[in-house]
Amino acid sequence: MPDNANQSADRTRPGRRKGAEAPRVSLLAEPRRMKILEWLQEEGSARVRDLSAAFGVSEATVRQDLERLELEGHVTREHGGAFLKSVAQQVQSMSLQHMENIDSKRRIGLLAAGMVHDYDSIIIDSGSTTTALADNLVARQGLNVVTNALNIALLLGANPTNTVHMPAGQFKAPTLSLSGEKSGEFFEGIFVETLFLATAGISFEAGLTYPALGDIYVKKAMIKAASKVVLLADSTKIGRTSFSSLGQVGLVHTLITDAGIADADRARFEALGIVVMIAS
Repeated sequence: MPDNANQSADRTRPGRRKGAEAPRVSLLAEPRRMKILEWLQEEGSARVRDLSAAFGVSEATVRQDLERLELEGHVTREHGGAFLKSVAQQVQSMSLQHMENIDSKRRIGLLAAGMVHDYDSIIIDSGSTTTALADNLVARQGLNVVTNALNIALLLGANPTNTVHMPAGQFKAPTLSLSGEKSGEFFEGIFVETLFLATAGISFEAGLTYPALGDIYVKKAMIKAASKVVLLADSTKIGRTSFSSLGQVGLVHTLITDAGIADADRARFEALGIVVMIAS
C-alpha cells in the first residue's frame, strides 16, 4: 500500500495528550524507516498503530517498514508491533544503546562535573553523555539528585551521603530510563539549581529533537524545575534532527560540547546568549 502523503501533520497517535509535539508529515520510505529505527533504539519497542499515527502512514506501510528492519537484523517483529533485538542483553548488562563518540562524551562529562559541588541539588537526564557526567560525580558528597535514569540512580545512590529521587513512568530499555506523562508529573513542585540535559539532535531551525514522543513530557518538566539548563552534547549532534522537538535551542543556558563544533555554530549559540564550553 502506498504512503498517504496527504494526511495531516496534526494527526497524533491514539491517546496522545496535550504537551507532546505534533508529529511530522509523512517521510519517504528510507528516511522514515531510519526514524522508526531511531524510535525503537530510544524506546525499545513500539506498536504498529502508534507508529502509523506518528508518521502519518498506514499500518500496512509500517508493517512493511518493520519487516525490512527485521530482515536487516535490527528488530524482532511481534503481533501488533516490534522490539529492538538487543533489548534483553542491554537490560541484563545494564548497558546503553548509544555509545558512539564515547571519548568525546567522557571529556564532556568530566568538564560538566566541574560545575557540581558537594551538597548541590541537581537533575540528571538519561543518556550516555549524562552517564559520563555521573561517572565523575561518585566522589561528591551529599548530592541531592533527581534522575529518570536507572543506571545513574544506582551509580550515585551507592554513595550513602547522596539522596537520589526517581520518577514513575514507562521503562525504556535502550536508555535504562523512565519516561512519559507520569514521569513529567513527578517534577511538579521540585526546584533545583541545575539540570544536565541530553539530546539526540540540535538544530537552529528544529531546536532540540528526540527520536520519540514519550521523553518530551519529562524533559519539559525537568526544564521547568531547574534554574539553569546545561546541555551535554557531542558536536556530531549539532545540525542533526530527530523526530520530535522539545523546543528551540534558547531553552538552554550552557552547552558543553567537544572541539569538533564549527566556529560558525559556536558563534550562533553565543549570539543567542548561550555559554559554550569546549571539552578538550
